[in-house]
Amino acid sequence: MVVYAQIRRGLLPLFGAAMLTGCTLTPLEEDPLYIRISEVDARLATVERVINNEGLMTLLGRIQQAETDLQALRNDVETLQNQSDQGGTRQKEQYQDLDRRLQEIERSLAESRASAESRSVLDGGALKPGELPVPGGTDRANYQAAFELLKQGRYKEASAALRQFRVAFPTSSLSDNAQYWLAETQYVSQAYDKALPEFQVVVDKFPESRKVPDALLKIGYCNYELKRYDAARKALSSVATSYPETTAARLANERLERMKTEGV
Repeated sequence: MVVYAQIRRGLLPLFGAAMLTGCTLTPLEEDPLYIRISEVDARLATVERVINNEGLMTLLGRIQQAETDLQALRNDVETLQNQSDQGGTRQKEQYQDLDRRLQEIERSLAESRASAESRSVLDGGALKPGELPVPGGTDRANYQAAFELLKQGRYKEASAALRQFRVAFPTSSLSDNAQYWLAETQYVSQAYDKALPEFQVVVDKFPESRKVPDALLKIGYCNYELKRYDAARKALSSVATSYPETTAARLANERLERMKTEGV
């Protein structure tokens, strides 16, 4: 918020100059200084409308733009200061109004930023490195929270939450599911080279898990997308042979038929 403090400091000398110089003989509507003040006032009103109309999440995304606009206002105020050889009561009032409104903007942005930082990840807040989505909660509560992030399409947050779940609850009965969905966050992001070893962990570390057929299927899919067709065919065939009555087997056979049609 340094920009805002600098703007206010830039305004104060203008007040003093205006108070000392008295009224100008130029008609108010023709006074260049008055015209410039009006322009600054209009631009400031635009920034205020953004802050008043935007929701908290959108507002945070536009804080940088607001700061840029306020820096431009500061530059204009400094220009006005250099031009203020004369000033009247009306101009002094406008300077004071600009200062008041800039202080309100600073306070509003500070409060919005503080509010966002205090929100949980499930409410749209950020997930700090090494933090669980439900700090102090059970393994099930944190698994469900991470899965909810995945359903929301917040794959980066879901991936971080699931990784921390595996660290915090290494012996949880939900570890195999957590590992599978961790791999899925990479797969749905089309990061197939990263998803592949994560799915392999499900197969290697949790061989009795109900997620193994699905993990093998996705291993085949990942290799297919990476154009490793022999490895893809091997994984898909393993699903079809070892788990013949599953949905994963049906999907594996469909992909194998597609590969034959494609000649790969």
